[in-house]
Amino acid sequence: MRRPARRRTPGAAMNAVWWFISVGLFISLWELSAALGWINVLILPPPHMFIAEIQNQAQFLSPRVGDARVGANFAALAAILSTLQRVIIGVTLAFVSAVTFGGLASYFRLFRNLTMPTITLLAPIAPVAWIPLAILIFGVGNLVAIFVVFIGIFFTLTLATVTCVNNVDQVYINTARVLGANRRQVMRHVVLPAIIPNIFVILRMNFFGAWTGVLAAEMVGVNTGLGAIIMVGRSMFNARLMFLGMALIGIVGYLLDVAFAQVQKRVLWWKGTANV
Repeated sequence: MRRPARRRTPGAAMNAVWWFISVGLFISLWELSAALGWINVLILPPPHMFIAEIQNQAQFLSPRVGDARVGANFAALAAILSTLQRVIIGVTLAFVSAVTFGGLASYFRLFRNLTMPTITLLAPIAPVAWIPLAILIFGVGNLVAIFVVFIGIFFTLTLATVTCVNNVDQVYINTARVLGANRRQVMRHVVLPAIIPNIFVILRMNFFGAWTGVLAAEMVGVNTGLGAIIMVGRSMFNARLMFLGMALIGIVGYLLDVAFAQVQKRVLWWKGTANV
């Protein structure tokens, strides 16, 4: 069991090295363009300028984008925590609801016939389009952002669940039935383990759409969180604050994706990675 861990460590180190090279190259080109006067630093401030805005962010942001100052007077940290809370709650509710709903639709034909056409009709609607309705229902607050995250994943993941169930190899199902399993046992012990890997992949692919949705909700219907940082910078015509917010959004989103990938590896420990 130790040898696979040793093999993965160099790969993770190389991925980190290439990540720093890629980001460093992008930042270097940006800084060089600013130094040569090719871009207007008032509109596109280079990284060293908007990173320096961290020194001034507390007076601009607190208490506008977070509930309270957290961590050495770093007001943006409160915004990060607020956004993370909304995303985690929304994604968890959407995942559990979609898998349950899709399982019921696959198990009961009448339930599928009554619900899936409506689910298919609602799935193409972008999460941002639900924000006005969410504000009317929930008012301005956390529930708006959580609802937008939930709605941005639920329909797509429900359709994916039903599709994955329909694509389970019939050989597995027939084998379970020959061994004496009833329909409920087949769903629990054969179908569910078979579809979970694909569900995780689809959930990860749709995660960034939900991330975008919660940020849009924070700009319009919540007024707190990472999305609100950009709106504060916009209202103050402060491009450095806007780019600081964009950088925080990118970093937090990237770290969430990395964390999600680690959870996926732990849950789907039996799935290997193809080397092409």
